[in-house]
Amino acid sequence: MHDIKALRDNPTAFDANWALRGLDSQTSSILELDEKRRAFQTELQSAQNRRNEASKEIGAVKSKGGDASELMVEVASLKDRMAILEEQEREVAQKLNDILSALPNMIAGDVPDGADEHDNIEIRTHGSPKNPNVATPDHVAIGEALGMMDFEAAAKVAGTRFVVNKNGIAKLQRALGQFMLDTHTMEHGYTEIDPPLLVSSDVMYGTAQLPKFRDDQFETTDGRWLVPTAEVVLTNLVREEILENFETPLRMTAMTPCFRKEAGSAGKDTRGIIRQHQFYKVEMVSITRPEDSEAEHQRMLECAENILKKLELPFRTIVLCAGDMGFGARKTYDIEVWVPSQNKYREISSCSNCGDFQARRMKARFKRQGAKDTEFVHTLNGSGLAVGRTLVAVMENYYDPTDGGIFVPKALLPYMNGVTKIVRD
Repeated sequence: MHDIKALRDNPTAFDANWALRGLDSQTSSILELDEKRRAFQTELQSAQNRRNEASKEIGAVKSKGGDASELMVEVASLKDRMAILEEQEREVAQKLNDILSALPNMIAGDVPDGADEHDNIEIRTHGSPKNPNVATPDHVAIGEALGMMDFEAAAKVAGTRFVVNKNGIAKLQRALGQFMLDTHTMEHGYTEIDPPLLVSSDVMYGTAQLPKFRDDQFETTDGRWLVPTAEVVLTNLVREEILENFETPLRMTAMTPCFRKEAGSAGKDTRGIIRQHQFYKVEMVSITRPEDSEAEHQRMLECAENILKKLELPFRTIVLCAGDMGFGARKTYDIEVWVPSQNKYREISSCSNCGDFQARRMKARFKRQGAKDTEFVHTLNGSGLAVGRTLVAVMENYYDPTDGGIFVPKALLPYMNGVTKIVRD
């Protein structure tokens, strides 16, 4: 959501910023509706004032035994007019809100210009791919050969874009999630949350999944939604709150199943588990003061990178260009892990600073010590990491071609009950 006063004061800046995302000029229609709404509000206030005055005059006239019939007709007329004005103002305000809700966040000034993913900028790499020119089976072939990934069984009970993991691979995925949570809570200072998986429409609106991305969400018959990411719940924990004497960032993490229709991904990653309707993800969310969000963004990115470093997986970190950024983000870094079977890096984490964009939708504010006024918080979110995609990376990067097994990364050994290598039973 956007500050209508700021937009009113500098519409050119908003149009120029949205143009970086490829959008046409938006502010003229917005300001036209805003002017109509304010005109209705002004007329409504005038009518309210006159009604109050006339009501007092009626009392004065009647106290002297006079005839107040004309004044009473005026009051009745004003009441009818006020009802019309209230409805007109409500309709215009709803149109204005609908337009503003459908417009993306403002882009930070240091985000690189560009049209799409080809214009993203690599800022660093870590590790080197092993034998990049040697063909490696993909995770599907590895998992099926081990008898531990069953896509046919999943299709029978749920359809496409699902999998049944078994035995060692199921255990490996569970170990990855536990390892990520332990690292974030014990080393990175995040508080672990076990959140609901069903949320209201207001909560989905607060983090901008609604209305823009309605078609990609799973809605239940009672009007609630399956969470597409734990970000939705964690961020909304400060919804409609005023954080008193707010100084230190709030940091939360959770591992949840995530549910997405993948409505816009027909034909993309149809093989395997890189893009599924249901998957596990460890999410990080931070709530900060405005002046702290940029530093927190860098910290969050390093926390996500640290997971891959501990797993000894090659990765690269990129900053997204304006044309490739998500709807609610002010600035985004992606981390891409090396996938040997594809001979390229694939996204495994996005870390985004949303500024006050979500906070305005959620009405999430804070008050500085000794201050009277409130301010909107800044919100940040990042994958720490997508568990399924990390499983893919581990399976392929730790694959042993001599027997088709998967070595267990050292960081996961404490979670595997003595299993050092996953092999076919």
